[in-house]
Amino acid sequence: MKMKYFLPLFFISALFSCQNQAQDNKKQLEVQNAQPFEVPMENGLARAYFASGCFWCVESDFEKVDGVVEAISGYTGGQEADPTYEQVSSGRTGHVEAIKVTYDPDRISYQALLDHFWRHVDPTDAGGQFVDRGSQYRPAIFYHDEAQRAAAEQSLAALAASGRYEQPIVTPIRPAESFYQAEDYHQNYYKENPVRYKFYRYNSGRDQFINRVWGKDES
Repeated sequence: MKMKYFLPLFFISALFSCQNQAQDNKKQLEVQNAQPFEVPMENGLARAYFASGCFWCVESDFEKVDGVVEAISGYTGGQEADPTYEQVSSGRTGHVEAIKVTYDPDRISYQALLDHFWRHVDPTDAGGQFVDRGSQYRPAIFYHDEAQRAAAEQSLAALAASGRYEQPIVTPIRPAESFYQAEDYHQNYYKENPVRYKFYRYNSGRDQFINRVWGKDES
């Protein structure tokens, strides 16, 4: 069922958005003809790219998953080479905030990562995620090969058929492109700035949405 936030969007956007918080902290889909950007296995590890809004939260969510070695915040999907946070935040680069997940396929499958992704995103919102609005916050799955593409499409179809949402799922499944690592102050933000991170996350409405949609099914 499509859920609606109870938070005053304008007020929260001004005070708590990922973009505004990041600027304070710094003080201290044109892909139809694209081909997947192949990322080979390294030392038995594999890669996956996901976007579901503010990358601080997405990085935190995936790094808690058993079998995930690390999650790196960055930018992908756009035209600008090696963009800065300010450029991506303008919404004019075509990039989205995303994470690069390095995982051990002997401990967790790509399908399990997809399941985790769907439980931490509003897949019906193409205009951003939760309090963060704009094209740079839109959700997406980026596949590296045909196996990932097929798994992603099957998982999307299964979610759509489940009837969990009244609105259509609009999260695109796209070929992976170059991934640009975000600035150092964005990495491990939830660990380096726990108070600010928890304050932002609570007021973003992300967890409230997840709890309403998934309840005890959340993982």
